[in-house]
Amino acid sequence: MGRIGAAAIVIGNEVLSAKVEDVNGPHLVRRLREHGIPLRSLFVVPDEIEAIVGAVVNARAAARWVITSGGIGPTHDDVTIRAVALALGREVIRLPKMVELLARHHEGALPAEALRLAEAPAGTELLAPEGTVYPVLAVEGMYLLPGVPSLFRMQLETVLSSLPRTAVHLRSLYLSRGEAEIAATLDRVALGMPDVGIGSYPAVTSGADHRVRVTVEAAEAERVELVVARLRSELPAGAVLRVE
Repeated sequence: MGRIGAAAIVIGNEVLSAKVEDVNGPHLVRRLREHGIPLRSLFVVPDEIEAIVGAVVNARAAARWVITSGGIGPTHDDVTIRAVALALGREVIRLPKMVELLARHHEGALPAEALRLAEAPAGTELLAPEGTVYPVLAVEGMYLLPGVPSLFRMQLETVLSSLPRTAVHLRSLYLSRGEAEIAATLDRVALGMPDVGIGSYPAVTSGADHRVRVTVEAAEAERVELVVARLRSELPAGAVLRVE
């Protein structure tokens, strides 16, 4: 089976030390789902080259596309560019187009630290919508995004616009039985239709009107409806309270 979907790598000591709450990861998960791209894995690693290289290798093994957040600025702890280049077996080079963009929005001569923003793995392409100051760095199916949430969200939309969009069809069955009573049926149906995702989620809030919510999702609506029909017929009588 070939690589599918996307993997994400959130990079930053500040996230792992709880000095900063990560909002990019959850936002990315939601936007990927809305775009119909399955998320295969999510790594959170420190600003350390070895840790980032390991995450890149694992992410690329699991998914077709990899999106990173953080570590591409001009300071000493911004090591994502070097780590990604190392993981891909590429040199770090200075991109003339990035130098031009930086000079256009900087008064006077560019300091050496600012020029670090023009560095990227060899072979990197710039995804730059008109008017964008900071384009997305794209190389070998990887997209290197900044950790600043406002910039991350803006650049993520550029990335998503370049990726195929797939519909996701979802139905939910609310059940009056516990997981132990429905597990055999779920196992049987899931085994027979592996292309359809079936999830089981016990109610954890007091006063809920159901014991378990079962979700059925797939790219094709017909497959979803077929599984819903099978569950309705094979679950214990009266187990299905409603379907949404």
